[in-house]
Amino acid sequence: MDAPLVIDPPLVLASASPRRRRLLAWLGVPYEVSATDTPEDLDSPLKGVPPVLARAIAAEKAIAARGSVGADDAVIACDTIVLTDRRILGKPADIDDAFAMLRTLSGRTHDVITGVALFMPGAAEPRTFAVTTPVLMNDLAEDDLRAWADKGELLGCAGAYNIESHLASVAPDQCYQNVAGLPLCHLYRELVKDGFTGLTSPVAACDEARCTQCLLGPRLVS
Repeated sequence: MDAPLVIDPPLVLASASPRRRRLLAWLGVPYEVSATDTPEDLDSPLKGVPPVLARAIAAEKAIAARGSVGADDAVIACDTIVLTDRRILGKPADIDDAFAMLRTLSGRTHDVITGVALFMPGAAEPRTFAVTTPVLMNDLAEDDLRAWADKGELLGCAGAYNIESHLASVAPDQCYQNVAGLPLCHLYRELVKDGFTGLTSPVAACDEARCTQCLLGPRLVS
């Protein structure tokens, strides 16, 4: 029997998101989960530079998770925000707020920004990066809003929508999974730079799940 794969340092995902957990599994290595309850202050002075804000919130999550996991673990934390008309959208406060967000986004292009923080063993602070993806929202009728609300997911998503529910689209040369909350090929590239071995390229799994061919992923992981 083959020995179980051991990743050194062990990976810890600081997120309760089921989508992020599923996506991280595509790297083909074991990881643990340590979800954090960290406030997401979208009114921070950093809001004038949204990618910096997303990176800062992700870093706060990574620091919080570091306090509850082993010092030898590599912590991954993320934060996703939506930017439209220079306005930052996080998770809606209630149904009315969610419907207002979706009506604002309907039929228009907006940006989804995910900040990622990597807190490596021995590091004094997390290293961060952010990925921005332009997204075209479908024209949403009131019936579409009610149908999406009935699925019970809109309150847990930045901008009140989940890209996997086919409410919006992304160009083939942009990172679809960034909109889902984890820019996986970008993360793969950074982990390889940090010396991780045994990782599986996520390109094939992403293409299979979406029944399409991403033009960006192969360039990032090559």
